[in-house]
Amino acid sequence: MVPSTTPGSTFKARRPGAAPWGSRPSSWTMKLAIAALWLGLVMVVTEDEDNSPCVYQKLLEEDTVMCKGLEVYYPEMGNVACMFVPECNNFRQKITYWPEPIVKFPGALDDATYMLVMVDPDAPSRSEPKEKFWRHWLVADIKGSDLKKGNIQGQELTVYNPPSPPVTTGFHRYQFFVYLQEEGIVSLLPKENKTRGSWKLDKFLSRFHLKEPEASTQFMTQNYQDSPIAKASEGDGNNPKDNLRQR
Repeated sequence: MVPSTTPGSTFKARRPGAAPWGSRPSSWTMKLAIAALWLGLVMVVTEDEDNSPCVYQKLLEEDTVMCKGLEVYYPEMGNVACMFVPECNNFRQKITYWPEPIVKFPGALDDATYMLVMVDPDAPSRSEPKEKFWRHWLVADIKGSDLKKGNIQGQELTVYNPPSPPVTTGFHRYQFFVYLQEEGIVSLLPKENKTRGSWKLDKFLSRFHLKEPEASTQFMTQNYQDSPIAKASEGDGNNPKDNLRQR
């Protein structure tokens, strides 16, 4: 959660024994002062309600089953593992062009070698995933000592592709898996390199005898144009509708 701060004011009381500030105020003057203070408090609370804090919502229970041991950090947002990307601060648009996140696996063994996979199982939509799995990132030969610190160095088989869910396709899951890599060279077949979509993840894992993931997690986001805030902006007559469509 991103904490929010509420501006306040400092009031200095007169110290005991200090010289009087002036003549004693009348009852009417005291009432005016109290009313002014109360009005100030009301104005502060109203301002805080209008500027709502950025809310980080956890995934539904059915989507938290695979949230095991991985941390995923993006700029400004922090760790989004097992979360919905907030729609505040334009995060759902920013994540479409930010560079690769910092992925940490605190439970990694220092002398082991790992492989990191990031996929979208909901391409082009969760209801009709015809292009499952969309391969967003694939890095092999990562040292456990580096993975513990979020230093993803290894053989990048697929360059990072930011989450870019198409408009009107709802929320997409972006899943991260870390596998303990056995001896041997991991590579993609020529036909796998031709496209990111419709990747047969199970066949790839079987080909290199990769078993169950050592750690995994996911976050969810949707196209920023589909968020309630964006739709409200389109309907207020001030902002023209953005016709850009993302992959």
